[in-house]
Amino acid sequence: MRVVLIRQRYRPDGGAERFVARAAHALSAQGVEIMLVTRDWPQGADDMRIERCNPRYLGSIWRDLGFALCACRRLRALKADLVQSHERMACADIFRAGDGLHRSWLAQRRRTTSPWGRVRLRLNPYHLYALAAETKALTHPRLRAVICGSRMVRDEIATAFPQTADKLVVLYNGVDIQHFHPDVKAERDQVRQRHGIPFGDTIFVFVGSGFYRKGLAEAMKAIALLPASAGLLVVGQDRHEARYRQLGQALGIGNRLWFSGRQTDPRPFYGAADAFILPALYDPSPNVVLEAMACGLPVVTSRSAGTSELLVEGKTGFVCDALDTDGIARACASLLDPIQRAEMGQAARAAIEPYDLRLMGERFVAFYEDLLRARGGHG
Repeated sequence: MRVVLIRQRYRPDGGAERFVARAAHALSAQGVEIMLVTRDWPQGADDMRIERCNPRYLGSIWRDLGFALCACRRLRALKADLVQSHERMACADIFRAGDGLHRSWLAQRRRTTSPWGRVRLRLNPYHLYALAAETKALTHPRLRAVICGSRMVRDEIATAFPQTADKLVVLYNGVDIQHFHPDVKAERDQVRQRHGIPFGDTIFVFVGSGFYRKGLAEAMKAIALLPASAGLLVVGQDRHEARYRQLGQALGIGNRLWFSGRQTDPRPFYGAADAFILPALYDPSPNVVLEAMACGLPVVTSRSAGTSELLVEGKTGFVCDALDTDGIARACASLLDPIQRAEMGQAARAAIEPYDLRLMGERFVAFYEDLLRARGGHG
């Protein structure tokens, strides 16, 4: 079986990009030949053949539209059984809605913006383009299936595009449970010493770039409501990091807030932490929640983070509204108890084991084979 994947570019800390890399590895292990159409991808991707498609552009609309047109043209020369796009494009058999619905993201953004800000969102040319591209991708006659990384995304698409209801399939992301493992706690002291984190403090780790979308401000406000022995370790990059440092000073947590920057491997930071926090404003299927659980960390996240569906309230973690600072703080406060924290971390690890990367590969292959059988063969 030959499958073409489409993703515009690679970011080492990007959840969707890491999913593509992991999926390619898992599918290759199942005997699937993978080709990737992309603008930019790092060397050494042995699990797939890279087809570069990098037209010049000026601005975000031209960037996305130019790549979509180029990729669709390139597909005509590639012989594939199935084409799976991770971008809003109307030339694929399968659309993986890894970024969720753009209209759902805008709805969440409107919760935090002023009336004038909401007007600007409505008139922003890129948002208008993204909404149109999303509609075209989800209503195109060629489309045969939509892969949703969570039930949350499935329900959002079914509500906005009811004609797609019979095409929606929920396939959760996978995590390498050997790579992400409670053994990472062996690096706890080393990481804490490097960053000047007190060994005895209870540390919540936040992993993600794009701090506004991932809910870093709410995480910081919640930590500010906890005792001084609770701190926050931030792993990720954002061009407005200075503002968040200033917010930390204003909240009085500047001495218990650590920024480590972008990391290609977050494992040591999971090992240095006692619990994981991600009160995302909108994140369709955050891999970091799976990684944290696999490392044996209890999780505090939001209802607008798709993988919150995999948590059992009070057993493996807590789920709050993204803007409920008091609720987030109460959830974090319950994790200050080391006994409860340890029990929940063990339960989180056990709960995530069925989402092992190998099993994800098997599920995807079975899904592709079902799709090909329904079409009547390969080609």
